[in-house]
Amino acid sequence: MPRLLPSLDLLRGFEAAPRQLSFTKAAAELFLTQSAVSRQVQTLEEQLGTPLFERRHREIRLTAAGQKLFRAAGDAMRLLTEAATEIRAGPGTSVTVSCTMGFASLWLVPRLMDFRAECPEIDIHIAANNKILDIDRERVELAVRYCPADLAPAGSRRLFGEEVFPVCAPGLQGIGGHPLAAPEDLRHHVLLEQDHADTDRPAASWSTWLEAMGLHRMKPAGTLRFSHYDQLIQAAIDGQGVALGISPLVRRHIGQQRLVVPFEARIASPRAYHLIVARRAIGRTDVAAFCDWLLRNASQEIDAVQPGDASGSAATETIGPTHA
Repeated sequence: MPRLLPSLDLLRGFEAAPRQLSFTKAAAELFLTQSAVSRQVQTLEEQLGTPLFERRHREIRLTAAGQKLFRAAGDAMRLLTEAATEIRAGPGTSVTVSCTMGFASLWLVPRLMDFRAECPEIDIHIAANNKILDIDRERVELAVRYCPADLAPAGSRRLFGEEVFPVCAPGLQGIGGHPLAAPEDLRHHVLLEQDHADTDRPAASWSTWLEAMGLHRMKPAGTLRFSHYDQLIQAAIDGQGVALGISPLVRRHIGQQRLVVPFEARIASPRAYHLIVARRAIGRTDVAAFCDWLLRNASQEIDAVQPGDASGSAATETIGPTHA
């Protein structure tokens, strides 16, 4: 029976060449001569019965067959490297978690000390980034995705949803003789807004919230804009304006009375936080331990901040989901 899989040495030489865009650079990476890499590629082409490169003056370009093999070889090399690294390191004791920057700084990081107390032998790496990573291609075991339920990845588990409502520093409620007793009073205050909120967090934009309150024509005293949600919340804590708090991200600050809910008028977001596990991490005991801890903590956040929490004001009716 003919051998169907080319040798690993041939595939290593082939995979390095288009990635480096040069046989010479590929040879340097592999500690070989340029002619040795060229021979490897030629042998591979002979075994497969088709050219893999279009050879031009000072340029190499993959053929259609070469592109297909390059993608497969790249994935195979990555998986082999990961497996070898994990075997050398012994049983998994480090878990990388991908999540948004706001979720990391406002919800996850403040609670990590509790996990360390439960499982001190497991190291946690927080990969906070607002870009969505392919965790099956990256060195990431877990991800917390913020998205509508119909866009949640297959096999994910819902952590909690969210509601959106105004929050501010305790001293801001009566500043300048302009108390915050009702949504209409926001016209006397600076509103803290996140850039691109209409697309990234539709329910957490002031335009959406004010429209839900019937105040779409209202003009505030001013606006401060921020690129990240955790920056916005820190500005609210510092008394620089009124922010739209996202429960449960601001629940801890409300409980510590660093933020208050001046009046009870909120909208429910169509998005939620979902936990997914990389396929290669399924079955690992350290990953399972962190998932269990995360789900237990998330279950405590199912109940939203109750009316009047840390505000001392009367509650009004909760507003349901909007067209956002």
